[in-house]
Amino acid sequence: MLTDIQVGDIVHMRKQHPCGGSSWEVTRIGADIGLQCLTCQRRVMLTRRELNRRAKTIIAGAQNNEANATPPSQE
Repeated sequence: MLTDIQVGDIVHMRKQHPCGGSSWEVTRIGADIGLQCLTCQRRVMLTRRELNRRAKTIIAGAQNNEANATPPSQE
């Protein structure tokens, strides 16, 4: 499930954060996954196993942004 996760993707967790939000943005990929709460901007690090267990759905955000991006002008 997490093999295709990219920086910029939105992850919906099974449980809410204490601030009330359940949506997180992926900010770092590595041995640990960096997440930022979209409600209160809190940053946390989770292991891949922990994220795989806690995640409900993953919405691809970075892939869509790259596909819709316009190439720079060649002046």
